[in-house]
Amino acid sequence: MTPGNNGASTPEDDDPFGYLYADGQARGAQPPSGGYGYPNAVNRVRAVGERQYGQQPAQAPQQSGQTAAYGQVSQQGAYGQPNAHYQAPETVPGGASTTRTPAYGDGGGRGRGPNTKGLLIGAIAVLAAVVIGISVAMLGGDDSDDAGGNNTGADSTPSAGKDSTEPSQSSSQKPDDDAELPKIDAKALQLAGGATTASDVSGAKADGGTYVTGFNAVGASVTWNVNGIPKKGQYRLYLNYGVPGKDADATLSVNGTAQTRPVNMKNFANAPEGDYEKGWTNTWAAVQLNKGTNTLKISCEQGNQCDFNLDQVYLVKG
Repeated sequence: MTPGNNGASTPEDDDPFGYLYADGQARGAQPPSGGYGYPNAVNRVRAVGERQYGQQPAQAPQQSGQTAAYGQVSQQGAYGQPNAHYQAPETVPGGASTTRTPAYGDGGGRGRGPNTKGLLIGAIAVLAAVVIGISVAMLGGDDSDDAGGNNTGADSTPSAGKDSTEPSQSSSQKPDDDAELPKIDAKALQLAGGATTASDVSGAKADGGTYVTGFNAVGASVTWNVNGIPKKGQYRLYLNYGVPGKDADATLSVNGTAQTRPVNMKNFANAPEGDYEKGWTNTWAAVQLNKGTNTLKISCEQGNQCDFNLDQVYLVKG
């Protein structure tokens, strides 16, 4: 902007502080005589209480193109009166909302903190439950010790008159499964049908080397009435016998009933034929016995080959 094209005013009038500069002073700028440093400013002092708010104050004429003095009311509208060109933001479409958003915790204009009373009550309830639980556990522990008799305190020593002196089962007693089963020499059996004792063949295990012979005839037999069977079940009947280098067999009867399968008296010792002394060996047969007493019979029946000597008989749990 150059001097002379800014209306009717002079440049020094446009710059209220032109008198401070050398070029302004050269153009004739002078310090203002009153006001706040603006040219032609009006400085009117009013007494306290003289101004009535809401009334239209007197307006000083303002020259065209001049800047209003500091504190002077613009001619576009009186102080306290609405401006005809002004519109509130909320009246414009899309303008700012006038609804007041309440602050956090603002219930009716009064702020509220967290509910500490409820938390305190909950903590007290939990503590009370823990104390009650511990008390019940301590009382229950005392009752269980008295009822079960497992108290290990100072009073746990057995008193006189209790069952503490009851004798225990003897360690020498064996269960039924481990009890020793009967065993007998053949000479002690009941002989019948021509069976007789002898001792001229050495190698017999019976007392005195005595065995039973004479079975090589139908009807010859030995009978054993065995006692002390611990329980009903299956057992093995063992026979110590001797053959003269050839196989033999016999009929076994249990409690009066003959077994369908004969007792096998094979030449397991592989003795030469005719040699009774080298033919001593043993065999066994399965038998079903009752608890208590049973009768076992070994006999030579029709169809058996009964050329053998009988030494001992005994039972084994089978």
